[in-house]
Amino acid sequence: MGNLERKIREKELRREDIISAAENVFFTKGYNAATMDDVAKEAQFSKRTLYMYFNSKEQIQFEIMAKGYRLFLDLLESETATLNNLEPLEGIKTLFLLFHKFSLSYPYHFSTIMEYQTKEEDFITRLSDEATQAKEVCYELGEDAIRFLIKLVKAGVSQGVIRKDIPAEKIALILWSCTLGIFNTASRKNNYLSNYYNTTGEELLQDSFTLILDSLTRK
Repeated sequence: MGNLERKIREKELRREDIISAAENVFFTKGYNAATMDDVAKEAQFSKRTLYMYFNSKEQIQFEIMAKGYRLFLDLLESETATLNNLEPLEGIKTLFLLFHKFSLSYPYHFSTIMEYQTKEEDFITRLSDEATQAKEVCYELGEDAIRFLIKLVKAGVSQGVIRKDIPAEKIALILWSCTLGIFNTASRKNNYLSNYYNTTGEELLQDSFTLILDSLTRK
């Protein structure tokens, strides 16, 4: 490895160290309460060094979200062969269950994605160019997951097992939106579900999948 390659690799490793440190800080302290000083201290770098790699807390947050999306897409890729061999409706259910598995395996990354997904500021808040670029990467990674869902819906429409009166892209968007809401309730309202409805978040997820899939077949 030459000097240039070594320097590039060292820079990448330092960048990864900062993101890992930020994860520890954000996940422990909470994003809103955390500061760039906290991240620099956790990473054992000077604040000046930190700002050489990231110019804002928002940029780091988007990098963490992108990492979460990649973890989910890696999980999805590992099951692609299985999904492609399933009937479309079963494939959609399996995709939802993979998202559930991701939420259990990487709860903090899942929470980071969920919290941003439910905000109203997607195209409102003004960000630095670097943070905007990081956000666009997140959006593209999220769209990769939705495109896979669209593929499954289109397969179901072509096979006549999924209703065709609503465009496949819109069905996928509705499914994704419903999934976010259901996961948000199931992951955060377990005590409420137990005390008021004698059910669990897990049971809510399973029943929701059944209900949603059934609605896809209604004309």
